[in-house]
Amino acid sequence: MLSDADLLAAHVEGSPTAFAELLRRHYDHLWAVALRTSYTREDAADSLQEALLSAHRNAGSFRADAAVRSWLHSIVVNACLDRIRRNKVRPTVSLDLDESDDPRDDRDRYSEFEMSLVVEEALSTLPPDQRAALVAVDVEGLSVAQAAAALGVAEGTIKSRCARGRAKMAAKLEFLRDRGNRL
Repeated sequence: MLSDADLLAAHVEGSPTAFAELLRRHYDHLWAVALRTSYTREDAADSLQEALLSAHRNAGSFRADAAVRSWLHSIVVNACLDRIRRNKVRPTVSLDLDESDDPRDDRDRYSEFEMSLVVEEALSTLPPDQRAALVAVDVEGLSVAQAAAALGVAEGTIKSRCARGRAKMAAKLEFLRDRGNRL
């Protein structure tokens, strides 16, 4: 089985299937990153599509100083952040009436689902840079160094963004918990 780096090199050399194999290996992770970094499913889907097109076109620029998965991860995060910036300038309205996750799990997981909604609501209140740092470190499990490399900033910047984001999240989650207890 070829490594990710070998597949990317094969794609650059013209292999018609190498990039598709990379996508098969990493799509679920990249989709999860896009969902967690974006504010809507539509933006996540659009950002992921833009990121994958960019990775496909610019595969020759991969320097192999990081893992291919990290390289793809950073392209997805940057595409999501670019879309967030564009949306601030030119807001859009969703036409999709069904914002549900696919596929549905029929098991009874109400408390997990409720908690994920609460966390998502709290995450959505953070500035994009703090949200991206927290998703990379706390959700995706990247080290501070890996997150810094993926987001193209210094490690100290990741640490401060995470600290500020966690403080805001704690306050927001406390507010939501108090609000839920009053209902």
